[in-house]
Amino acid sequence: MKEHIDYKALGLTKEDVLAMYETMLMARRLDERMWLLNRAGKIPFVISCQGQEAAQVGAAFALNQQKDYVAPYYRDLGVVLHFGMTAKDLMLSAFAKAEDPNSGGRQMPGHFGQKKNRILSGSSPVTTQVPHAVGVALAGKMNKEDFVSFVTLGEGSSNQGDFHEGANFAGVHKLPVIIMVENNQYAISVPLDLQLACENVSDRAVGYGMPGVTVDGKNPLAVYQVVKEAADRARNGEGPSLIETKTYRLTAHSSDDDQRQYRTKEDIEEGFIKDPIHLFENYLRDEQLATDEDLTAINERVMAEVNEATEYAEAAPYAKAEDLYTYVYAEEGEA
Repeated sequence: MKEHIDYKALGLTKEDVLAMYETMLMARRLDERMWLLNRAGKIPFVISCQGQEAAQVGAAFALNQQKDYVAPYYRDLGVVLHFGMTAKDLMLSAFAKAEDPNSGGRQMPGHFGQKKNRILSGSSPVTTQVPHAVGVALAGKMNKEDFVSFVTLGEGSSNQGDFHEGANFAGVHKLPVIIMVENNQYAISVPLDLQLACENVSDRAVGYGMPGVTVDGKNPLAVYQVVKEAADRARNGEGPSLIETKTYRLTAHSSDDDQRQYRTKEDIEEGFIKDPIHLFENYLRDEQLATDEDLTAINERVMAEVNEATEYAEAAPYAKAEDLYTYVYAEEGEA
């Protein structure tokens, strides 16, 4: 990682930092497995988190798992893993099986939602999660509840009306919401310079009366620091924040996309040179938090969980045909 940050100065322990790394690695290994399954014709679709794990995990660790709400966007494996979803949960979703906790196998992968862990359900139109998260923050403020609402989106989504309406409302009413844009340089096939007239997404924050900050999204500790500061502000009644994490997208937009049609070979290679997993591994070695043997052991533990989750989900039953309308219409006798 280019910017050196003392994890102890952030109030983190060695165990915290290693847990960050393991969660990042779990997100990466699950994502890689899903691509293999898709190419084998076993699952229908993948929309990848690769390259954005550091931003997701650093942010999630700065929140309170017991009381905060998260409204993730479709790439956020790192966020939902830290907030309580398991490898098995995510594989059941990928295989669209009946036990899928997000939708019972009804939705595409990446449409997260789990009430018990305060993960708000997302929908296919991009950016709708922003006004949802702002609404949750408004409810919390009205009820005088102590929680922060955290929402993520891509930089392409920051050009949608939902983003501007949600950010403006949050700013006017000083709501306890954190809006984090994971800027991976491409909105599907459109590069950043054709999306924004300003230099950074965070430059827009001033128009909504909130602080805006751009941070290295390849460094989980840097992201942790700014999200923790934003969360503290929100809990103190100081209102919302806009955070932009600069990342690279290491894969095509989705399994149905070919990024070679619009990205250069050099552009793609630059992302792999700056892979946040490898950068964080170097940090762990430099800080003497982990040896190569430690990292190998973590990877083996993660892969064992990924293998178990894959085997379980592939063998799990699909939803029954008679359950087609379950959770769609109210059952007789329900209020």
